[in-house]
Amino acid sequence: MADVTLRKVVKRYDDVEAVRGIDLDIADHEFVVLVGPSGCGKSTTLRMIAGLEDISDGDIMIGGDVVNDVPPKDRDIAMVFQNYALYPHMTVAENMSFGLRLKNYPKAEIKSRVTEAARMLDITDLIDRKPKQLSGGQRQRVAMGRAIVRNPKVFLFDEPLSNLDAKLRVQMRIEIKKVHQKVRTTTVYVTHDQVEAMTLADRVVVMNHGRIEQIGTPNELYHKPATKFVASFIGSPAMNFVPCRLEDVGGKLHVRLTDRLAFPLPPARAARYQAVPRTDKLLLGIRPEHITEARPHAEPGIEPFDAVLDVTEPMGMETLVYFTLEGTQVCGRVNPNAGAQDGGPLRLAVDLNNMHLLNEVTGAVL
Repeated sequence: MADVTLRKVVKRYDDVEAVRGIDLDIADHEFVVLVGPSGCGKSTTLRMIAGLEDISDGDIMIGGDVVNDVPPKDRDIAMVFQNYALYPHMTVAENMSFGLRLKNYPKAEIKSRVTEAARMLDITDLIDRKPKQLSGGQRQRVAMGRAIVRNPKVFLFDEPLSNLDAKLRVQMRIEIKKVHQKVRTTTVYVTHDQVEAMTLADRVVVMNHGRIEQIGTPNELYHKPATKFVASFIGSPAMNFVPCRLEDVGGKLHVRLTDRLAFPLPPARAARYQAVPRTDKLLLGIRPEHITEARPHAEPGIEPFDAVLDVTEPMGMETLVYFTLEGTQVCGRVNPNAGAQDGGPLRLAVDLNNMHLLNEVTGAVL
């Protein structure tokens, strides 16, 4: 087992910087997920840790040792790829043991490791089959088994679930989490799917344009985003952003959304935003679950308002409602029995205890 450290790591392709001087500390036994849109540098970062890409500048350390010039085979890492990379002419057992056989491990130890990994992944009855006789999920388990039997210092996963259907992705997420709970090997996992990132990670690293936007636990990123990018990328449906301004009304701080719609801020929020210049261009950030149907006895900080719905999306356990404020589309989540109808009116309430205020120009959360 080992920690992984990146210091000022840069990757250039000619004049293009794919990774721009990132710093990252991954603790021993930790499960860290790199997440971000296509082209943000997450896969390139993973491949540099693996040694499959040379770094242009900076240092990468595994277990305290600088591995910049160490070939992949000597880094004691195991990588699970998107396309499984199984040998079609070998059985499951032969695929899983291939790396050990190359290193001349004793046959008894190879059999023991393969048997234990197969048991852990629930593929014991498949070890004599060949890849063409397996489903996509079973092949992914074999690829994971091949990594587990090596007992490496670090596991690297490069979008391993993107080829699977939605139901199987959920099942495999659970399997990967179970395996990590048992094996506790340091793991770096790359995905563009923020649901995977949130459900799997001890900590999530959000990347954008080759830089790290924010690092934190799933709850920290969801409830305390540092930038508009993080706030919009983490969460589904995405956070709403409504242009607004602060103003003082009767000695109290209000957030004004339209000429006819302004809300008094709860005391804790008012204190937090008191020093913000009233002339700044701002955005009110509010997640859909904090816009719900109005109730008779609202708690402090929950303010009612009337809206005309554009579209409704019944989801079974909830209904997503969409309406427009000053040209900005806003999404809320209401009870299926709230009476939401396409084109119809609905009295809603916004929970300002969970609001965010952002600088519209810089995108920073205030």
